Amino acid sequence: MTLDDCRVGHGYDVHRLVPGRKLILGGVEIPYSLGLLGHSDADVLFHAVLDALLGAMGEGDIGRLFPDTDPAFEGVSGAFLSEKVAAILSRERWSISNIDATVVAQKPKLAPFLPAMKKNIAAAFSIPEERVNLKATTEEGLGFTGTGEGIAAHAVTMIFRTL
Repeated sequence: MTLDDCRVGHGYDVHRLVPGRKLILGGVEIPYSLGLLGHSDADVLFHAVLDALLGAMGEGDIGRLFPDTDPAFEGVSGAFLSEKVAAILSRERWSISNIDATVVAQKPKLAPFLPAMKKNIAAAFSIPEERVNLKATTEEGLGFTGTGEGIAAHAVTMIFRTL
């Protein structure tokens, strides 16, 4: 294996919290009084993971592949978009070594939901759950996530070329 056969990608996404929307993270509906605003389901966790994978492949980002100006993507789930990215991975002969992601939110507490999110992300890419690591953190009341205005997520992934 050469360096050309192994790549790393980073993804980041953020959405504003608003009333009247469901809060969906990692494909899990979280009971909360606010939800994330976006053209799709605004699942910042799935979106960050997708951007990390697309970045590692050199395929741009989800905004380019699934623009918010296209009505075809209105309300679609992160899992649906993952199917499209998984197809690109397969077509280009990339496999996922691992995914590591962090959700940044002051509220609600996300720890109880992390196992279900992990399961959903692993299933979306047909990889073992051991290859997915998820974390949640607050920002101690600082910034837009700390004041409860929004939720952000970061993701890092390593992919490798298959024969």
